Formats: sequence, C-alpha cells, structure tokens
Amino acid sequence: MNCNKKILICGGTGCLSSKSDEIKKNLEKYIAEYNVKDVEVVLTGCFGFCEKGPIVKIVPENTFYIEVKPEDAEEIIKVDIVDGEKIERLLYIDPKTEERIHDSKDMEFYQKQERRALKNCGVIDPENIEDFLKNDGYKGIEKVLKTMSNRDVIKEIFASGLRGRGGGGFLTGIKWEIASNIEAEQKYIVCNADEGDPGAFMDRSILEGDPHSVIEGMMIAGYAIGATKGLVYIRAEYPLAIHRLSVAIEAARKKGFLGKNILGTDFEFDIELKFGAGAFVCGEETALIHSMEGRRGEPTSKPPYPAEKGFWDKPTVVNNVETLVNVPGILLYGKEWFREVGTEKSPGTKVFALAGKINNVGLVEVPMGISLREIIFEIGGGIKDNKKFKAVQTGGPSGGCLTEKDLDTPIDFDTLSKKGSIMGSGGMVVMDEDDCMVAIAKFFLEFTLDESCGKCTPCRVGNTRLYEMLDKITQGRGTLEDLHLLQELSEGIKATSLCGLGQTSANPVLSTLAQFYDEYVEHVVDKRCAAGACQKLITYSITDKCIGCTACARVCPIDAITGTVKHRHEIDNEICIKCGACYETCKFGAIVKL
Repeated sequence: MNCNKKILICGGTGCLSSKSDEIKKNLEKYIAEYNVKDVEVVLTGCFGFCEKGPIVKIVPENTFYIEVKPEDAEEIIKVDIVDGEKIERLLYIDPKTEERIHDSKDMEFYQKQERRALKNCGVIDPENIEDFLKNDGYKGIEKVLKTMSNRDVIKEIFASGLRGRGGGGFLTGIKWEIASNIEAEQKYIVCNADEGDPGAFMDRSILEGDPHSVIEGMMIAGYAIGATKGLVYIRAEYPLAIHRLSVAIEAARKKGFLGKNILGTDFEFDIELKFGAGAFVCGEETALIHSMEGRRGEPTSKPPYPAEKGFWDKPTVVNNVETLVNVPGILLYGKEWFREVGTEKSPGTKVFALAGKINNVGLVEVPMGISLREIIFEIGGGIKDNKKFKAVQTGGPSGGCLTEKDLDTPIDFDTLSKKGSIMGSGGMVVMDEDDCMVAIAKFFLEFTLDESCGKCTPCRVGNTRLYEMLDKITQGRGTLEDLHLLQELSEGIKATSLCGLGQTSANPVLSTLAQFYDEYVEHVVDKRCAAGACQKLITYSITDKCIGCTACARVCPIDAITGTVKHRHEIDNEICIKCGACYETCKFGAIVKL
C-alpha cells in the first residue's frame, strides 16, 4: 500500500485536553497493524475550528474529520486510508444545507478567512524546524540579511502600514525607527506573549502552532533596530506554548539561525524566555518591563517610551506575538502583498478569538474591514440555540459593547474606536437575549478591578466605587442618581488614569450605558432584570403546569414552597432567597422567572 498522505491532528491546548495526543498514538498503532506505507502522522497547531475539535485532516484530499475520539483511529486507517472511503459520521454537517462537507475550504467557517498570521497553524509540525523551512521558513530574514540595510527594513515595515496587534494599533515602523535612531551599546526586542483577556487565545495558539515565525519576526526586528538580544515575556500558565517555543529556539540555534554570524553575516541575535505570573496589567509595556527586571509589575508614565529607555534603561521595542508573526511575510513578499487585504489605514488581517453565545467558537483570521455581521453570522455560524443576538464585546475587558445596529460596522482600529470600543488584542465575546448588560459590565469591571496594580488613585479607588455601584444596581438597591454618577465617574477614570488599563477600564460601563440605558433604568426603577441574570431581582412563580410532584418543595432550603401532592404548589416570595434550586429541579417547566 503506497499512500503518500499526511494525517494532521490538532495539537493545540484545547484539543490536547480532549486527547488528541492519544488519537495520534492510536493512528500510528493502526498504521503499523495494517502495514500502511508512506503515511505521516503529524500533531500540529490549532485549526481554528475549536467548536468541533479534536480535528483530524487528511491531505492531499483535505478530508476534514471533526470531534474525533481516540477510538475512531482504527476506522480512519481502515476505511479512509486503506479502503479510500470517507467516514460520513465524522464529517461536518452544514447547518443550512444539512449536507456533509468533506473539504474544509467548502465550510462557511473558513470561506471568508485569510490565514496569513495563522498560515502554518494546522499545517506544520511546530516542533520540527524542517517542516517550517519547507514553508518559506527563515526566508524573510535571509532576504533581509543579504539584500537590505536596517533602514530599508524599517521603511518597508512603515510603508506596509503594519499596526500593533496587541491593542493600541500604534504603527510598528515608527516604534522601530525611534529605537533605531538611538545610540546604545545594547538594545532589546521584546515579544509580549502576556495574553490575559478573558476568552482570548490568539497569541497562545500562534506560539503553539508556529513558534519559528515569531522567532523570525523578532530576528528581523532586532536587525532593524540594532538589537542582539530578544526576550519573550510569556505567562507561566501556558506550558504547551512555552515547551514548543523552547524547542523551536533550541532548533534554531542548532541550525545557525540564532547566535553569532547568522547566515554567514556579522549579525548576532539570540532569544531567552521570561515568565510572567499572569498579571493582566503586565500586558502594558512598561509594567511588563518592570516585571522582567524582577520588580513589581506597575506601569510608569510616558515619555520616555520603552523604545527610548526600556529594559534596564536600554532602547527596547515591545511587539506582541501577532505583530511579529506578520513581519517575515512583509519582508519576503513585500509591502504590496500585505496591503492586498484590509483597509487603507488598517491594512492586513486580524486574528480574533470568537467566544460566548456563538455556534462556531474558535480562532479566525479575517481581512481588516470585514463586518461584524460576516464574522458573527457567517464565519461564526450565528447565535447558539437560535437565540436573538444582543451584543458583542470587542477588545476584551477594556473594550465596549456593540449592538445589532452596529453589525455592518467594518472592523478596523479607527472605526471601533469611534464606536466606543477598541480592537484590543482580538477577543470577541458574543452575547444573546439571556445576557444582562448591567451584569456584563459588572463582570468585566470585576476582572479589571482584580487585575489593577493599584498604583494610581483613579484606577484603584475609582474602579472600586464603580464596581460597588454596579453591584448595588444588580441587587435592586440602585437609584437614578447612581446612573448619573456611573457616567461621571467612568469619564473621570478614563481621563486621569496612568496607563491603558485604567484609561479603558470603564469602557464596558460607558458603552452599556450608551447602548442599553433602558436596562439600567429597569434595574433601578422597576427593580427587575428582564434577562433573569441578576439573582436578587428575580421572582419565581409556579404556573398551572405544576402537577404537585413536590420536588421543588423538597429542594427549597428555607421551606418557601408549600403545597400538597398532586396539587399546584406556591412560592412565598417574601421569604424566597432566589437560590434557583426549585427552577433547576422542576422537570415540567412549571416554574418561571419573572
């Protein structure tokens, strides 16, 4: 049997937790048992379609199997590889046509994506440098070292319009130029891999699936500004990303891509890892630098900027993972290639982590300028359980909520900012009709409050007061005056906080006040939460569906439910503590939230 096939298995964190490594072992076992030749099994990076993982893809046919289990391995080898037949039950079913789809390129999830930063994720073995080299790996740094000066590199990056993908959208070329123009005996390139937004996993997935592209991007940045040292600041709780990046760094050293006299030139560059303890504020570059120096992770006022005076007071360029992974392609294929997609002021693509009440949870890469509608209802497959779309939070806890009227908004740095939100690092949390926007604002603010370093008063004290007011409102103790104070205090915190964390922390409050003011009024005037999310504002009632099974009365912890067998029961709302035990227990839908 001569197949010349590759079996690619998703080896990202999510799929590994669902035993994709066991799938690989079983596939290799049955390849041996069935004496199959010329078939390679590769544990690769994230395919993006996390909702349907673990994923197994067979190339060159591009057969795409979803929700694969270790026990499916023998059938894949026997039926697909040996007999050449598709396993229908493992194929994706299009929810609109109900047809089974064999090839991933025919899936709506992938059709509007443009995978550039993610081009190697789900394609190569991230722990095999030879796989990377076969896919134009280290060709960008080779071209740079052999044909370009550092000024040429900076001009190309500047002309490409590449903006930082970590949240701020600052022009990468400007940052590099500032550091390049400063004379110093030592300069540093720092890769910010401290991804901490709730629901965000873009940078982690790139590091797990394509670590060499990040290394190459850092090398090019180092050459451009005259740095010989690279540092990757990464969360210690990302063990798989750390492992694969460490393997890649060691392999790059052995191949001569890191160290001295790289590719026969006098260019010298090496990389080491610095571990963070998971502080969200350390995503801010000055706080990150302090943490790497062994100090408390607190931001400082700017200027001077890190590009002028950063790590150990030396010129330091801080770029995030996604920014750096775009660099090799720009230098290898040219600025025009990068500008082929995106908008004039926001060229290129952006990686988003789709999460929340959406059918296709996953990692997507789309051209800048695509609409929210296309991302949520086409790529994302719409809202779970056919619920009504309510809002989407872009930019993580520091972003803002956009509503149905914003669905045709083009996604780019400037448009989102005008809408009261931000691009952020790329988190996108979708909410439906069952979400309470006051509770959502409280959730994000609680996260930011926990993550504040506490250095400046507006953030430390102001956000505490904001949270207390939101908590008061969700418990039915709020007043209309509180809504005025929420607005006023949020604007003050935004205007006076020291760093980006405090300056954007009130965004969820301001955007929900602007978009869902009626919900706030309902909470403080009617003492009601229409979504049924604020426990203290819920009233439970027993309807005529009650058959008198007594299950609800038996689970009530304070005996607030009375009634006899086979007769409708009643809830005494004067003593009900709103625990919801009766609602969860009733099997007949007889208990409703009001």
